[in-house]
Amino acid sequence: MRLYIAEKPSMARELANCLGNPIKCNGYIQTDDGIVTWLFGHILEQVEPAAYDPKYKSWRAEDLPIVPKVWKLQVRPDAAQQFDVVKRLIAKADEIIHAGDPDREGQLLVDEVLDFLGNTKPVKRILLNALDTESILRANENLRDNAEFFNLKQSALARSRADWLIGMNLSRAYTLAARRRGHDMVLPIGRVKTPTLALVVRREREIKNFKPVDFFTIRATFIHANGEFTATFKPSEKMLKLKVFDADGRLIDKKFADELIEKFSTAPLDGKISSCKTTKKKESPPLPFSLSTLQIAAGKAFGYSPQQVLDAAQKLYEMKLTTYPRSDCEFLPTNQFKDALAILSHLTTSTDETLKNLAANSNAAIKSRAWNDKKISAHHAIIPTKNKLTQPLPAVEFNIYNLIAKNYAVQFHDLHIYDETVIVVDYKDENFRVTGKVVKQLGWREFFIVSKTKADAKNPKSKLKPPDEDESENPLPQMKTGDTVTHKKSELKKGVTKPPLPFTAASLVQGMKDIHKYVKNPDAQKQLKDVYGIGTEATRAAIIDDLIQREFLRVGKKKILQPTARAYLLIDALPDEMTYPDATAIWEDKLHSMSDGDGTLENFLDGQVNFTRELVNDAMTANFSVAEGTFKCPNCGNALVKLRGKNGEFWSCTNYPTCKTAFDDDKGKPNFPDENAPKCPTCGSALVKRHGKNGDFWGCLNFPRCRTTFDDKNGKPDFDGKKGYVPMSSEEFIAMTSDD
Repeated sequence: MRLYIAEKPSMARELANCLGNPIKCNGYIQTDDGIVTWLFGHILEQVEPAAYDPKYKSWRAEDLPIVPKVWKLQVRPDAAQQFDVVKRLIAKADEIIHAGDPDREGQLLVDEVLDFLGNTKPVKRILLNALDTESILRANENLRDNAEFFNLKQSALARSRADWLIGMNLSRAYTLAARRRGHDMVLPIGRVKTPTLALVVRREREIKNFKPVDFFTIRATFIHANGEFTATFKPSEKMLKLKVFDADGRLIDKKFADELIEKFSTAPLDGKISSCKTTKKKESPPLPFSLSTLQIAAGKAFGYSPQQVLDAAQKLYEMKLTTYPRSDCEFLPTNQFKDALAILSHLTTSTDETLKNLAANSNAAIKSRAWNDKKISAHHAIIPTKNKLTQPLPAVEFNIYNLIAKNYAVQFHDLHIYDETVIVVDYKDENFRVTGKVVKQLGWREFFIVSKTKADAKNPKSKLKPPDEDESENPLPQMKTGDTVTHKKSELKKGVTKPPLPFTAASLVQGMKDIHKYVKNPDAQKQLKDVYGIGTEATRAAIIDDLIQREFLRVGKKKILQPTARAYLLIDALPDEMTYPDATAIWEDKLHSMSDGDGTLENFLDGQVNFTRELVNDAMTANFSVAEGTFKCPNCGNALVKLRGKNGEFWSCTNYPTCKTAFDDDKGKPNFPDENAPKCPTCGSALVKRHGKNGDFWGCLNFPRCRTTFDDKNGKPDFDGKKGYVPMSSEEFIAMTSDD
């Protein structure tokens, strides 16, 4: 018997329909080509720490870090019935077909079930990048040995276990540290989640602390024999070292700018073209979408959240209109090039005029740079299938479909070709620069114009930048190197620096994807430029949503993400190793390399354990501010918390057992000693009256650093009765006091 194990019921139904004569049964479908069953995503889950040792049920700093020697999984309670079905079918099968999603997590969630059950049957892999009939049948004819994907499984296991180590240990460590300062909350810390939150916190502070600065640009008009042109002053490297320029090379000194204007306007006015270079440029159309680039584009175009985009793309996939949505790839396999004519043909009937025009003027024989087998792994870019859109779609799905379709159709248009001429003018021993552009072939840009939003124009880091300040809006006159020019006039243009743009969910996805821009270490920045970012295509939206649901972020006007008070509290208390993305980005790079066979699960986890141990130790001295309204321990500065003991309520230091300071309750407040309280003759701290097993006694407030005690005599310490004082051990003190 051949058994197909799909990742989810919807995929199982589509697969069964293609295998012939499907008959629905309880938890599986019989077909002509075998039995199809399904999981519900991860049907197994990692156990909680208490499953390794009951003592871990209580959160205690002294138990950390918790590092399993043998990792355990358990069946999710809500999936137990389906798990039993899968288990019985595996026992009967002769051959198993792994039909998980074609990515890291899809590989793991079927493999972990097979490993959990000790399967020894042969396993093949089917890669379902699309759910239309032709794609499924094609994939079923090209099954691969599941062993080829062992490294992909190891990478997913490494990610899962690393997330457990970081999440379970550091969440406990820093929650306990926060509680010691009076904050009654759970602080969820994640390998990807925390540096993502820190991006928003730091960006918000940059905006709040931003102070606008005036800067000045000098534009000079020159007269050439063939016409006039305007060029921008470019200071030399030597001049840029002067304090009149800022770190970004902007001229910020008005007096110096005026002096330059005067210099440039004074005779002699002769200049020379020191360089005139024309280069033929060929611009390819934008690549088809990965999930992240689709989320970014849809966020800019329609204001959709990343989760909205993922949900819409998933629905389109299940409707067989588009391919697998959780792809991190922007390229296409050459064996699908033959489908282009059919796909473009049905796109010409679109009700979207831009898409209709784009498809109608396409040429199915053109093969763009998107067709590249070397860039394909388990999946390819998100594109339309050969199935025609024949029914109305809800607005979000319709817009997402059109975005996907346009980025596919544009692949079948000619290159945009233009001549770029760069002119450098030597005048008064200074350089002026202007760039001109002459279009030779409009190509794909005739039908597909990449729009620049207002946000793009304001954001210097945007990929869709406005034209450079030295780019001429008018055609340049014909010139060559060595030609003479005459200075006509110079103008000073004033500008004002602007703060960085706040993050939206869509731009935060782009930040997670382009994480190299935000790392702290310049060397790591170069190393990480080509990594896939932090998080995965499938998890980035969920991470942002989780931060919003847990009230670390809130969505403000214009869908701007704003950090809450608890976000600042957490990020300020954590060390840089956890809040800057350097380490996380390097780990993500290693996980990706592990998928290609570079690195081992064991070595990766060893590094995670060491990192976790270091940060658990750092948590002991975490710099949390004391919560408002909290009573502070006079000995160590941590919060006091009211507890109930054998003899009633009392206040104890949250840093127990390191600090054993305690006070009786006085109408809902700690009974702090007043200024006239008796002083300890050993250390000078106040003595406080306590109630022990043998009656009242007086103990030093500085316990356990000072263990001085006295019997009580008429409500006062019996200094004489004990010959001054009696030092006690911690054990004696604990035995004597009922509260402890």
